[in-house]
Amino acid sequence: MSQPYTLPTQADIGHVHLKVSDLERSITFYRDVMGFEITARYGKQAVFLSAGGYHHHLGLNTWESEGGSPPPRRATGLFHFAIRYPDRKALASALKRLIEAGVPIQGVADHAVSHSIYLSDPDGNGIELTIDIPRDQWQYEADGSLRMVTEPLDVQALLAEAQPA
Repeated sequence: MSQPYTLPTQADIGHVHLKVSDLERSITFYRDVMGFEITARYGKQAVFLSAGGYHHHLGLNTWESEGGSPPPRRATGLFHFAIRYPDRKALASALKRLIEAGVPIQGVADHAVSHSIYLSDPDGNGIELTIDIPRDQWQYEADGSLRMVTEPLDVQALLAEAQPA
């Protein structure tokens, strides 16, 4: 067999589409708390949301899930999806907004390549809010592999960088 196929370096993840149990509740969370904008609605069962004018970063639907329950803990499926912020100030402002909205924060971490905040949406879908550490600051192990860890993130220092409301 020839060399394994790898994606072009310009490829990226275009959007995430989630099954939700209550569309209006999910719209309220993703629009009013997370800050996405609605770009299109499809009746009472689906909506597309965006940041920055893209056609959609996030799709929500109840086609197969209206009134449904979250998947069981030990089942396959989405672990989380990540929303990447441009800088610490933007991440800090997002964290402050979540705290003010009473959204439970499930964890925070310094991964040596990123700083991350973990939470779930109203249907239990995992979300990671993150910023990348500049590539020139990444560290490598003795074997050449990228050093990625889960260490504490100073939440108070991060919140101190939040823009005032």
